[in-house]
Amino acid sequence: MQSLAAIADPTRRRIVELLAARERTAGELVAEFDVSAPAISQHLKILREAGLVNVRPIGQSRVQSLNPDGFGDLEDWLEKTRAVWSRRLDALERELRAEDEADEQTRQKDSSS
Repeated sequence: MQSLAAIADPTRRRIVELLAARERTAGELVAEFDVSAPAISQHLKILREAGLVNVRPIGQSRVQSLNPDGFGDLEDWLEKTRAVWSRRLDALERELRAEDEADEQTRQKDSSS
């Protein structure tokens, strides 16, 4: 899954967060980081290749924006992961409740003896 690999990097995650707030030029993004313009360009290239970011020219500028369609793979993966953990946590809750009930029955039995 290319989109998950793309946002594994903290700089790229921050770029996605910034673009979620509003469209920005590459120069505006560079100003937000303590890294070089070529480094930000490389991060943007990876995000574009993953389908997470779109770019469009406006005059001399290239405006970066999020591509909502690019997040479908991430949403699918998160949903599957959420479902697995939900089932596991539900099973754990059932086990803990059964254990609590057994402990309570043991206490009641011991106190009545």
